[in-house]
Amino acid sequence: MDLRRLVPLLMVLLVVQLGLASFSLGNMVLKVQHKFAGRLRNLTEFKAHDARRHSRLLSSVDLPLGGNGHPAETGLYFAKIGLGHPSKDYYVQVDTGSDILWVNCIGCDKCPTKSDLGIKLTLYDPASSVSAARVYCEDDFCTSTYNGMLPGCKKDLPCQYNVVYGDGSSTAGYFVRDTVQFERVTGNHQTALSNGTITFGCGAQQSGGLGTSGEALDGILGFGQANSSMISQLASAGKVKRAFAHCLDNVNGGGIFAIGELVSPKVNTTPMVPNQAHYNVYMKEIEVGGTVLELPTDVFDSGDRRGTIIDSGTTLAYLPEVVYDSMMNEIRSQQPGLSLHTVEEQFICFKYSGNVDDGFPVIKFHFQDSLTLTVYPHDYLFQISEDIWCFGWQNGGMQSKDGRDMTLLGDLVLSNKLVLYDIENQAIGWTEYNCSSSIKMKDDKSGSVYSVGAENLSSASHLLSGRIATLLSLLFAMLHRLT
Repeated sequence: MDLRRLVPLLMVLLVVQLGLASFSLGNMVLKVQHKFAGRLRNLTEFKAHDARRHSRLLSSVDLPLGGNGHPAETGLYFAKIGLGHPSKDYYVQVDTGSDILWVNCIGCDKCPTKSDLGIKLTLYDPASSVSAARVYCEDDFCTSTYNGMLPGCKKDLPCQYNVVYGDGSSTAGYFVRDTVQFERVTGNHQTALSNGTITFGCGAQQSGGLGTSGEALDGILGFGQANSSMISQLASAGKVKRAFAHCLDNVNGGGIFAIGELVSPKVNTTPMVPNQAHYNVYMKEIEVGGTVLELPTDVFDSGDRRGTIIDSGTTLAYLPEVVYDSMMNEIRSQQPGLSLHTVEEQFICFKYSGNVDDGFPVIKFHFQDSLTLTVYPHDYLFQISEDIWCFGWQNGGMQSKDGRDMTLLGDLVLSNKLVLYDIENQAIGWTEYNCSSSIKMKDDKSGSVYSVGAENLSSASHLLSGRIATLLSLLFAMLHRLT
């Protein structure tokens, strides 16, 4: 056979293989990692993380980037994504409490250069990506994000962002548009590299904890509801549905973070509170060991912050003071001989040598539409040394003025549960689940249902790279023979 006739065929095969990696995102997965995985639980470290986060989450000083509060310190779970062309890896916090994706950029002032998490930090450089483009103040993204034209906007003026948080930390820079790379689900426990184009923040200056954290990451990947969030942008482009699910493993670390339509397991849902910056739901009552707490009827409906915030980026669980006191009193009534003491001036702890699941009550949070969140003693109690346990419940009355009436459920109660965020239908749901097992996602375009697990998620992309490398080698060998 004429070798020259094989070359076009091989070129076509190569293009097909490459095209499979960028044809459609369908369902995407992120392999998440817990930053405290394998480390001794340190309550001071947990509380410090939450304190930094909530001072920003509750801040009224904020630009309209799709919400009135954004986290800025590293979160509990992070993932690796690819940005630019050629793609480079960046480690970003996976966060349901913020909206935009932003990463530290080249030339950044006071951006972190190293991390204690064992990862290599990378500064994004728009000039090194052939697909990068600046976003200017007259662009649709900028005007829609800020609900109008920025003051002083003129031709070729970049669309800037500047977020100032409650503790004085800040991140500032400008928006760019570039390629983002993820793993697309292509089969059972198989993925292939796929990409889309999104607009994100290029951090030029950081201050406060953002520039000095020993647990620094390259940025934050927000999964909020605003149009500026990555999932909203990809959904507007017809790439994905505005729905995602996560299963966070607080024993082994990591878990599953998948974008798309969840098929299995079936998850019952409760409505979201409308017009809220975060993922808020309606809590109805709290049950401690079979006893329903007697609480004021409006305790979970306080002013502008209506409902209960579901936030995987927060470590512990925060309750209004009246709720906290009532819950702790009921727990103590079932352990009348318990001697409590304060550790590190902020944690209620006690000595206990038995099995906590046998000695302490199960707590159930009841939400609208009969959805229940069950929290076991081993979830809300932390063992900090032999026979010494501490409560993970936190008194919101000890927080700032803005935070004292806040009800926020974080990683303490969300871990080892599959949590579904159905933004399109404005509903949230969950079910107890083994986060090291698999879930099933539906490909919207083909209708196929695929299993997605917490392990070997990138095996298909490696196979894809191998097939491309084989084709290239064969092609180059034939071209060499023709010369």
